[in-house]
Amino acid sequence: MRRRGVALMGMACATALVLSACGSDDEESGGGGGGGGEGGGTLKVGILTSLSGPAATAAQGSIRGAEARFAAYEEAGEGCAGDLDFELVQADDTTSAQGALAGAQKLVQQDDVFSILTISPFFAGAAPYLTGQAADVPVFGGAWDGADQWNGEDNNLFNSGVVPDYDTVYTSYGDFFEEQGATKVAGIAYVSPSSQAGLEAGLASIENAGLDVAYTNNSVQFGSTDVGPLVLGILDSGADAVYTTINFDTSLALVAGLKQAGWEGTFVSPTGYGADLLASEPAVQIGQGVIFSNAFTPVEVGTEATEQMKTALQAAGNESGIPGFYESQGWFGADLFLYGLEQAGCDTDQANLISTLQETDDWDGNGLYPTPVKQSTTAVDEQCSYYLTLEGDGFVPLSDEPFCGDPVD
Repeated sequence: MRRRGVALMGMACATALVLSACGSDDEESGGGGGGGGEGGGTLKVGILTSLSGPAATAAQGSIRGAEARFAAYEEAGEGCAGDLDFELVQADDTTSAQGALAGAQKLVQQDDVFSILTISPFFAGAAPYLTGQAADVPVFGGAWDGADQWNGEDNNLFNSGVVPDYDTVYTSYGDFFEEQGATKVAGIAYVSPSSQAGLEAGLASIENAGLDVAYTNNSVQFGSTDVGPLVLGILDSGADAVYTTINFDTSLALVAGLKQAGWEGTFVSPTGYGADLLASEPAVQIGQGVIFSNAFTPVEVGTEATEQMKTALQAAGNESGIPGFYESQGWFGADLFLYGLEQAGCDTDQANLISTLQETDDWDGNGLYPTPVKQSTTAVDEQCSYYLTLEGDGFVPLSDEPFCGDPVD
């Protein structure tokens, strides 16, 4: 086991359907710019997220997170804040790949945005268009939606978190479960390629640590809370730990079913950390003792960077200041965009912003990532995550340092 100052864990729980779609060949190319950075003024920044459909409630946090980062930047008078104002323009992915494509086309062709933040599980539907006909518009996102285009090192997509590498198995998951005393682990995934691939890599790490994989189900429908068969499968297998690559609404139902049956094992969820869970009294009650993983420094650690995020989110209406998943994605996408502006120059154009960021190796989320998230390569030497447990009405870090692992030989 090694604990180091690194927070470079890709989101193993990507829940998008890896679908692709593209516009017709005679559609207009992108390349507007909302006034551009040249000479100051207002930059129009698009945000593609779920404004309708099953994911809409959670996705509203992405807008709050992005607005909080822009507000904090302008209030502090940082970098380009004295020269530029930022207008956030929304587009709805309708919780579908087709909707993501239509939303991206709206932002580029109708709204004429300078750049786009994508906080959409269905961005894979828009990726071919944005890296093709609209390749001159810089796009920022978390690379957790399953789009292959995030692996490109010379395109207009810039990842605000490490691009998940499902082909590489890291020792981190197995070592962590072993440290928790697990011997038999059950794995649960959604019926989507990215969720399934994340589960497969995690279970391979668990087996590498000498633990048994007692039960696997990788065909859960997205957002489902029908977990009866899963509970029975876990109980019958004798598993004393559960590893998932699913959202916490499904995990919460699963935890409730297991506890009702008297199961007292270790449950690890890649999602759920944040104010959204704490706002639900039933969720807090059910989730006691669940372990949550997080890719960046939790606000409970109390660094200068986390205090800035916490204060800004509180000003935006998040009472606790603990970011939910979508809030954090909005924050990081906006932060990387602002960082790019400062590196390329506040009066930069889109082409120069893209070329500058393609060579960026030192963006660290304004200090929230202890080591930089590189844009010039997708290679990751280590996989790391923070872990917290839900105790009482708050989250408690298992350590102030992330838990890290190397690639398995």
